[in-house]
Amino acid sequence: MSEAEARTPATSTDKTERLFFLDINDGRILSSAIDGTDLKLIVQRPGRSPDGILVDSENGWIYWTEMGNDYNAHDGSIERMDLDGGNHITLIPPGSTLVTPKQIQLDRDNGKLYWCDREGMRVMRANIDGSDIETLVQNGDSPEDSADIERWCVGIALDLPLGQIYWTQKGPPDAGLGRIFRAGINIPAGETATNRSDIETLLDKLPEPIDLELDLATRTIYWTDRGNLPRGNTVNCAQMDDIAATSEVVLEGLDEGIGLSLDLPGNRMFFTDIGGNLYSARLDGAGERELLHHAGSFTGIVYAVV
Repeated sequence: MSEAEARTPATSTDKTERLFFLDINDGRILSSAIDGTDLKLIVQRPGRSPDGILVDSENGWIYWTEMGNDYNAHDGSIERMDLDGGNHITLIPPGSTLVTPKQIQLDRDNGKLYWCDREGMRVMRANIDGSDIETLVQNGDSPEDSADIERWCVGIALDLPLGQIYWTQKGPPDAGLGRIFRAGINIPAGETATNRSDIETLLDKLPEPIDLELDLATRTIYWTDRGNLPRGNTVNCAQMDDIAATSEVVLEGLDEGIGLSLDLPGNRMFFTDIGGNLYSARLDGAGERELLHHAGSFTGIVYAVV
């Protein structure tokens, strides 16, 4: 597929562009038009902490992660429901295996969900029905290990054509120890999630990198960073094949940036911050607009045509 083909939007008279995003303070899943108007509450679950969200437009489903409230109880979960909030299903329930699941991605062709588990110090995947849970990267297995924030996995992105996963490990707040990694989507033969030899450190010394997104047509990686300036409270980008040499700040001024979603055909990105602000901008950072201001405490976001 050429870059032009990859950026040509599908046309349909019955499809609508929408944003779906999460408010961690009130356990809300919200939706709006792409200019921030027509704000709708899809579901509210007081006491829960939603973080990562994706939309499967083909099936009309929203998937999201819940971080839970007690890290020792492993009470994180992965949930699914229809776009209107109906048919809510818990795919991986609290108390099973997840600690604090974060950003989530979908491999629709192979029927797999991928996510990072922060205090679990893991990169994981499962079937879209929550079965066959696998750990692909494991940075520790004890409470002492989990106390080391440098081990925490947060954001995740998939390069399915090349069979690779990307993820962030944010490090302590504003410590300059955040990193971005890459590895094969499958564990090398004869190795395990704890000792795999194909993990690459692509970029280090970041304030607190959080969510990731990829533009495979231009081989560009984008990420948010919630740490302090000069590299934090930003959206950043780099060439996927030479991240360290090409990394640059696209825009700054966020109030602890978290969620990020790309509309590649439209040359747009949408992003959120903990301060409850929703933004849009072109992929180069130009034309930034604040769509919602201090309207909650926002985490994950996804742009979708539904």
